[in-house]
Amino acid sequence: MSQRNPIHRSRRTFVAATSVLFLAAALWPAGARAQAKAKKLRIGVVGSGNIGGTIGGLWVKSGHPVLFSSRHPEELKDLVASLGELAEVGTVEQAIAFGDVVFVAVPYKALPQLGKDYGEALKGKIVLDACNSTVARDGAELTDEVNKNGIGVTSQKYLPGTRLVRAFNSMNYKIFEHEANRPDPKLAIPIAGDDAEAVQLAAGLVRDAGFDPVVIGKLADASRFQMGASGFGQQVTAVELKQKLSLSQ
Repeated sequence: MSQRNPIHRSRRTFVAATSVLFLAAALWPAGARAQAKAKKLRIGVVGSGNIGGTIGGLWVKSGHPVLFSSRHPEELKDLVASLGELAEVGTVEQAIAFGDVVFVAVPYKALPQLGKDYGEALKGKIVLDACNSTVARDGAELTDEVNKNGIGVTSQKYLPGTRLVRAFNSMNYKIFEHEANRPDPKLAIPIAGDDAEAVQLAAGLVRDAGFDPVVIGKLADASRFQMGASGFGQQVTAVELKQKLSLSQ
C-alpha cells in the first residue's frame, strides 16, 4: 500500500491551522466590541443643571448613552448638541424610562415631589442621588430632618423602593469639571448605599467619570459626607479620604 506524502499532510495541517487562526482573528474583535458595548449603561439624568450636566457629560464622553432632562428640556439643547450622538434630551418621565441607572441632581426640596410623581417608575431602579439640603433653598423643616436622620436615610424615605446610592454630592461642579480624568492618583468621590450591587455599579460609574470611588458604608453612613460633615468638600485622594474618615485601607 502506498503511503501519503508527508509534505502534503503537513501542508493540509498548516492550512487548517491557519484557517482557524484567521477565523478567530475575525471573530474576536467583534465579540470584544459587543462585550465592551454591553458594559455601557443607559443613564437618565433628572436635573441637568451644574452637577447633572457636568457628570452626565463626563459619562457621555466615556461612552455611556445619556438622556438629560429637566423641567425645561428645551433649555438643554445646546448641552446635548455639544456632547454628540450619545446625548439626548427629554422629560423627566422619559429619562427615568430610558435609564438603566437614574442620576438625580435636583434641589433637595424637589425630592419628595419627585418620589410622589414618579415613584412607580423609579421603583427597583438604581438611583444615584447627588442632592444636598440647605435651609435657605429647601426650608428649615426638610433640612432639620436631613440633619437629624442623615441625608441618605432621608433620601431613601422620599424615593422608596429605589436602589439608592449617594454619590457626587460632596463637591462643587467646577471641581468635578476641572479634576475629572486627572493623572493618578485620581480625585476621591465618597459613595454610600445599602444595596451592594448598586454600590458596585455606582463605583464603576464614578471611575468612568474620571474619579476614584471610596465606599463609605451604608446609607446611614452617607451623613459622613453630607454638607457640614468632615467628609464634605474634601479634594483629596482615596488614601487621604480614608485616613480622614478613619476607614480601613
